Amino acid sequence: MSHPEDPAVPRPPVKRQRSEKSRPSIFWVLAFLVVPLGSLLARFRIADGAKLPRHGAFIVAPNHYSEIDPVMMGMVLWRLGRLPRFLAKDSLFRVPVVGWFLRKSGQVPVARGGAARGAAPLDAAQKIIDEGRIVVVYPEGSLTRDPDMWPMRGKTGAARMALEHGIPVIPMAHWGTQQVMARYSKKISFFPRKTIDVKVGDPVDLSAFEGRSLDSATLAEATAVIMAAITALLEDLRGEKAPAQRWDPSQHNQKETGRFDG
Repeated sequence: MSHPEDPAVPRPPVKRQRSEKSRPSIFWVLAFLVVPLGSLLARFRIADGAKLPRHGAFIVAPNHYSEIDPVMMGMVLWRLGRLPRFLAKDSLFRVPVVGWFLRKSGQVPVARGGAARGAAPLDAAQKIIDEGRIVVVYPEGSLTRDPDMWPMRGKTGAARMALEHGIPVIPMAHWGTQQVMARYSKKISFFPRKTIDVKVGDPVDLSAFEGRSLDSATLAEATAVIMAAITALLEDLRGEKAPAQRWDPSQHNQKETGRFDG
């Protein structure tokens, strides 16, 4: 009788999982509309793209300093085989055509203020887990106020979602989108074609917070760990060291949301 591990015994073929984007979806239409134009605007140099899991649910946590960031990061995730879903301002869902595409592609509406602000992303987390999807959460919550565009103080939504639902956080950093659209600018620079550098990190180690009460102190600590991971990736891309103290808008009389011209 042959041993189960005997090479002479044929093994059942390993079923290869199909890429998420290989299945027909509204993303095919979006990719047809967005990817050619985005490719004219910029080329991407992606470091450690293999670290982004090709299957399963997780949170992608990038830095944020240009209003065109979601488009550029959406293209990166599409190239890496995942369908990008973002937390988007609820007002965008009321825009004709745009709102239809947002709803059909599973984007998550988030109110800017009030009790509803924290409810939508947390309610969406369980669906993300059940369907093995990913969601992009900008921990900063808005474009960074840091004068040199380093990641500023983060908000706790990504940490809460990860810890409450047991899903990993994959940090990402990018540098170069400000050349396509400057911070708070409404103008897109088409020529010359820009280069955007992107780096994918290892899952953030949040094991120290498992089993702890998810109070404000715990969530703030976990958020700081996430922001440190994103900042380290950006330091690698920029070849510089970030400031020792993360920028905190409240200490500089700055609003947490909305446009800022200082």
